[in-house]
Amino acid sequence: MALKRHHKWLIGSFTSLVLIFMITISIFTYMLFIRQEINYSSLNKEITYFKMETQSNINSLSDSIINTRHEIETKLGIFQEEFSLLQASSGEDFSGIIENSVLSIVNIRTDISQGTGFIIDKKGYVVTNYHVMKNAQTAVIITSDDKNHEVGLVGYDSELDIALLKISGTYEDLELGNSNHVQVGERVIAIGNPLGLQFSVTQGIISGVHRTGLNNLPFYIQTDAALNPGNSGGPLINTNGEVIGINNFKIGGDSESLGFALEAKYIKQAVNTIYHQIEGEDLI
Repeated sequence: MALKRHHKWLIGSFTSLVLIFMITISIFTYMLFIRQEINYSSLNKEITYFKMETQSNINSLSDSIINTRHEIETKLGIFQEEFSLLQASSGEDFSGIIENSVLSIVNIRTDISQGTGFIIDKKGYVVTNYHVMKNAQTAVIITSDDKNHEVGLVGYDSELDIALLKISGTYEDLELGNSNHVQVGERVIAIGNPLGLQFSVTQGIISGVHRTGLNNLPFYIQTDAALNPGNSGGPLINTNGEVIGINNFKIGGDSESLGFALEAKYIKQAVNTIYHQIEGEDLI
């Protein structure tokens, strides 16, 4: 049976609509694909940018860490030294000061006695008590490296009980502090060779200043740091690592002994007087 005209028109219209719909869907799908490609490309660019920026930040941070580490390593020695001094000043630890000071301490042995001394000048000048050397026929100085040295007696002051000695070589020296600033209660250490025990250390406080000594002169610091035979001539050192006195004598029994050290300004006075008589100038 033949299709009527209106039937043909309906079928043709429907077919056209289907084609238009398919074309529209294809165009829409293509546009979505293009849009996705554009978005994907843009996203890749952003990811690449962020990667580069992140890596740049990481590199900058790494450089900063390396530079900081170098600065810390450079300053570490200074920090450690200052920390040691800070510990000593707070009364917690003298180890840093002792480690530095002991390099300048010497053991003095004669045919009749033994004592302690300390290097007062880098050229090997040593100061000790005169009574350590008095009447000795032979003497030897032992430095912190356990080496023996021949001793030359430069001169002495019998009233202040100071002797200036000389050994050959170059050494670390101890600095004299200002004994005018010494205060009662200040923490100190005494380094010496008591009873033949080399480089022994005792700790105490300043008990008094300007005490009168055996020579009737008010030139002495009183301390409760233990002093024993062999400590004579050794330094009394403050928390700054400075010599504020030279250990001279003690009085009292073992349980209640009182130690006395000649004040640093009189050490300097005696040493310079002795040296000036020979060289015509001051030593320290």
